Amino acid sequence: MATPQNDKALLERLWKAHVEFVVVGGVGCLLHGAPLVTYALDVCVRLTAQNLFQIEMAVKDLHPRHRLTVDKLPLELTDELCSRLNNLYLQTDLGRLDCLGEIAGIGDYDKVVARSSAIALAFGECRVLDVGALIDAKLAVGREKDIAAVRVLRAIKDKPGIQSGGEN
Repeated sequence: MATPQNDKALLERLWKAHVEFVVVGGVGCLLHGAPLVTYALDVCVRLTAQNLFQIEMAVKDLHPRHRLTVDKLPLELTDELCSRLNNLYLQTDLGRLDCLGEIAGIGDYDKVVARSSAIALAFGECRVLDVGALIDAKLAVGREKDIAAVRVLRAIKDKPGIQSGGEN
């Protein structure tokens, strides 16, 4: 299970490395005030070689490994590998980092950015998927835990002053 401290440390590393990313998934829900358990930091990223190399640089000293490969191979990007990646699932010393090229129910990185907003964290500002977009994404995936998260997110969205960015 991820910890809020480790998630924030990973976010700060991505931010300092100038990675183009939007926080999505459970941590996105947490940043909007949903009391959920998360097991990975999920970010939607622009899947360019430059951005992927910046991710690699951000976590290089955290012993990143491809967590979905049989041999848990170390992260060693090449231009050729970058051109084939749709997602990058890593295990680091700070926990899991899932870098996704698109989000179910939303679309690719540009569509995700359009449905996100900036949020201030201790180290600076980063983008987080809006509550309405998180609802759309969770509904599109449809797992039991996602449906449970939708109920919480809808309650947050219904509070006065919440900017959801969606119509759900």
